[in-house]
Amino acid sequence: MALSALIDNGRDRNGGPGDRGYGLEHILNALSDVVLIITPEDTIAYVNMAGEQFLSASADYLQGQSLKTFISDDSPFFSLLSSVREQGVSLSESGINLSSPRFGDKFVGLHLAPVAEWEGMILVTLSERSLAEKIDQHLTHRDAARSLTSMAAVLAHEVKNPLSGIRGAAQLLEQDAGTDDKELTRLICVEADRICALVDRMGFFSSDQPISIKPLNVHEILDHVRRIAQSGFGRHVTFRENYDPSLPPVRGDRDMLIQVFLNLIKNAVEAAPKKNGEIILSTAYQHGVRLAVPGSDSRVELPLVVSVQDNGEGIPDDLHSCLFDPFVTTKSSGTGLGLPLVAKIIHDHGGIIDFESRPRRTEFRVRLPFYSDSVLDKTESGEAAQ
Repeated sequence: MALSALIDNGRDRNGGPGDRGYGLEHILNALSDVVLIITPEDTIAYVNMAGEQFLSASADYLQGQSLKTFISDDSPFFSLLSSVREQGVSLSESGINLSSPRFGDKFVGLHLAPVAEWEGMILVTLSERSLAEKIDQHLTHRDAARSLTSMAAVLAHEVKNPLSGIRGAAQLLEQDAGTDDKELTRLICVEADRICALVDRMGFFSSDQPISIKPLNVHEILDHVRRIAQSGFGRHVTFRENYDPSLPPVRGDRDMLIQVFLNLIKNAVEAAPKKNGEIILSTAYQHGVRLAVPGSDSRVELPLVVSVQDNGEGIPDDLHSCLFDPFVTTKSSGTGLGLPLVAKIIHDHGGIIDFESRPRRTEFRVRLPFYSDSVLDKTESGEAAQ
């Protein structure tokens, strides 16, 4: 159906020139949300300018095209369209994933409503929520890192000192103990040492020492970590690389970033299937994410994106909101400290980390600032953008 049949194209009811339709179309084009009108055959009858940008095509091309050309036909979006047609009522969905060969995966909010004047026609408004979700996740991960920092400080003070006394007492008892009792005193010493080692590991979270910032080639870091993985824990998986060779240097501490990506790649390898397991390492330069620098009006751009993707079973839905919290893990022998450590290091570098997960595709994305003297001056104290 032509656009003129759906939106009055600038004439009043008497056939004379008017501004009713002209104003309506301009209003729709001024919206930041995507507006679509979908026919009973699931083709596009109308799209506003935001929709053109979202679908990466002009309105002239999009009108009359099937939605399945742009959105995967197994998307829950199509079941929502059917429900609206069958029930004749509006539906809203706060967030679903849309997959497309044109724009990849996007997390969006949807509102669908039947158009009363045209049977089977559906008005769709769509707003992309991925940026807001990334910022919300960043704030959540930052708070998780801070809570672990406080916990580490308490443990160091309240646990290590009594453990030293317990271990010393066990050593004194061991001098006069029999053979059977010596096994028990040694067990006390071994377990005390193990708890001290765990507290020492957590002590990293309470460290406020400034990080050593230098311009770094992120591809060199990724290659180094990949070689470590392929020579040991990642021998059974296939690594693929999708790098943007034009990336500028990242600002960061080399050893800390190696620790970040080694942790993420190890998690990906453990999640990947034993047979046909695959890890994809990607880098890209993307505009659009900026975070405020504490104590100033400045904002730091985070255009450098490094992603680690695996083809495992995915992260259980009930862990998505707390995955970066301390002691949360999907591993039977895991401590749940790896991802909180990653979140803290990325936070100290002025970046953010987020993830998407579904069966056969879990992706962790790290967003970092590029190296420049102005950014370095603002954040070299280790206080990352918030």
